[in-house]
Amino acid sequence: MAERVKVLHVITRLTLGGSAENTVDSVVALGSAGYDVTLATGGGAEEVEVVAEARARGCRIVMVPSLVRNVKPLQDLGALWSLFRLIRGERFQIVHTHTSKAGFIGRLAAWLAGAPVIIHTPHGHVFFGYFSNAWSRLFLWLERLAAGLTDRLVMLTEGEMEDHRVRKVGSPGRYVVIPSGVNLERIRREAPPREIARRRLGIDPEALLVVGAGRLIAIKGWEILIRAFPAVVGAFPAARLVIAGEGPLRGALLEEAVALGVGAHVEIRGGLEGVWSVLSASDLVAVPSLNEGMGRVLVEAMALGLPVVASAVGGIPTVVAGGETGLLVPPGSPEALAQAVIELAKDPERRERMGEAGRRRAEEFSLQVMEGRILDLYRELLTAKGSPCSAVS
Repeated sequence: MAERVKVLHVITRLTLGGSAENTVDSVVALGSAGYDVTLATGGGAEEVEVVAEARARGCRIVMVPSLVRNVKPLQDLGALWSLFRLIRGERFQIVHTHTSKAGFIGRLAAWLAGAPVIIHTPHGHVFFGYFSNAWSRLFLWLERLAAGLTDRLVMLTEGEMEDHRVRKVGSPGRYVVIPSGVNLERIRREAPPREIARRRLGIDPEALLVVGAGRLIAIKGWEILIRAFPAVVGAFPAARLVIAGEGPLRGALLEEAVALGVGAHVEIRGGLEGVWSVLSASDLVAVPSLNEGMGRVLVEAMALGLPVVASAVGGIPTVVAGGETGLLVPPGSPEALAQAVIELAKDPERRERMGEAGRRRAEEFSLQVMEGRILDLYRELLTAKGSPCSAVS
């Protein structure tokens, strides 16, 4: 019997969020398809729960403590050495990296170790909005360098692919679009009915409820949403905003809401786990991001039949059909965001039509779609490299 193809996935952190979910789901799917898969990740207290859940799902995980998110030259060299030894020692035929930091170090280690196939999924990019101009230029240069070592760059959406193309990160022939698959069946099965979800949150059945979900960092645009909310409350005095997430801006966001006179209308609920219970209580979902590779919460909202208001940045216009499943607004504009929310809030029938259209569109971003495309990609690259793939179903 032929040996199974050995695959290594590398990601800096396994924290609650889209990139980690995507990575774990991919590892599980590849294992089910017959690949011998290992997942390497950095360690940290915030990762314990997600790592435990991944292991419970059958993931073999190798901890690389020196693989950290921030730039730390000595630790980064240690991570490079650790990954090089792991790849060389276990002779992985495919190395698939995720996110920027693990992507650069992991790809360099794979290239040095002579891995036959190297794949990278950026999960968005850090070309703007995250760091200073100088750091952003450095990261762009590093991404261009690493792209030359990469057989395929996996983009979550056509919008993310275009962001890389215009910045000359890799050649178009190396791009492939594979969405970050969302488990639609699980969402629909576990999300409570609207009435029950509202009762649990203490939200009046008739009040307008806008929900957002994601990490509480500047790039997600939560300050823009809070600045938009006084106008929303002016039109709907009982309106509420609930943001599900954790991060360093929690205190500042709540202070901003109080300063704008809407503190009593804004609530931040910690953690993304169980976010479907919050989403299912809402009338519409807001995604005010300033930079977004795809936005899994958009798919989750549409899967539940909810219209969305989102910034027209990155991959979001690929996910949201503007005017059909939601409204797209210019990024960074509280006025445009408020206007779009109010417009939909005043038209329940339109919200319902958009929600139904969203249910259908969400199927294009399902877990099954992602799994099928990843398996096709692996088979294609293994065949092109002349590697054995007979042991893979």
